[in-house]
Amino acid sequence: MFRSSNTLLRSSRWCSAKALIPRPALRPFSGTTLRCNETKPGEFARTDPNITIKDRDMPSGGSVRGVRVKRTLGRFSMEGKVAVVTGGASGLGYVMTQALVESGADAAIVDLNHEGAIKAAVSLSKHFHDVNPNAERVPTITAHSADVSNPSSVRDAIAEILRTHNHIDALVTSAGFTENFKAEDYPYDRMQKLWGVNVNGTYLCAVEIAKHMIERKSGGSMVFIGSMSGSIVNIPQPQAPYNASKAAVRHLASSMAVEWATHGIRVNCISPGYMLTALTKKILEEKPDLKAKWTSLIPQGRMGNPEDLMGAVVFLASDASLYVNGADLRVDGGYTVT
Repeated sequence: MFRSSNTLLRSSRWCSAKALIPRPALRPFSGTTLRCNETKPGEFARTDPNITIKDRDMPSGGSVRGVRVKRTLGRFSMEGKVAVVTGGASGLGYVMTQALVESGADAAIVDLNHEGAIKAAVSLSKHFHDVNPNAERVPTITAHSADVSNPSSVRDAIAEILRTHNHIDALVTSAGFTENFKAEDYPYDRMQKLWGVNVNGTYLCAVEIAKHMIERKSGGSMVFIGSMSGSIVNIPQPQAPYNASKAAVRHLASSMAVEWATHGIRVNCISPGYMLTALTKKILEEKPDLKAKWTSLIPQGRMGNPEDLMGAVVFLASDASLYVNGADLRVDGGYTVT
């Protein structure tokens, strides 16, 4: 049974975690290793063969450091807004939460790993203090535990967020995972779990928050995190159910965008390409040929870094994209257009 509990972080209060709830892990690719020692970054992406781009350093597992730009278009501000980010305890979800917080939003991190969510909230709050020591207002960041594939768990988590924040203006659905099995060998129970988190989880969170937005008559923005895998077939790794789940997420965003447009709710999708998260980097260290194959297919000649999604998520979550609805923003270095 879902236990209602959240962690509220302010400048005068820090808290420690009590329980660790494991979340599904990415299973390393186990297929045949390709021999591609002769390939170069971007070689097979129809770009100039004389141009190569070296990978940037992998960011640390903590917050992304950078110069805070004070002069920018006002519509990009998230001041006064509350953003819910599922899967925000780590990886891409963590970095996108940071982007929203640095843009002024209060944030509610929802994750199966409650201890991880608490640690992420503490870390993001501390980072904001470090880069904005004289800020007039400090964003409120809360941590919540939920299984996004479970309807009652999602309802309880959203209700808890509303009790704490009073309203919700934006949703980012970053909870999800992938596994690599040949289609004929994929365990059915694992496929059901993957679909439950990636597709059902997106649907359940979106519907529950849409009910609030419709009742409040406030409108809002939803950003579903899909994948370029929803538009193309990745090689060499076999992952048919994952690809199908992300195609479903992309079209779910389009369908809900049309259905909820009259309520002022915009629904868009971000489809990342290959991203160098800490987990992906570890896998590629063990399979350098796989990384060479992937980068050879990317026109920009490198994999993406998590912070490459920061601008995209703020754009779609903020008023800067008020007339953008039902779009799929691909952040993939040009992979899907070659």
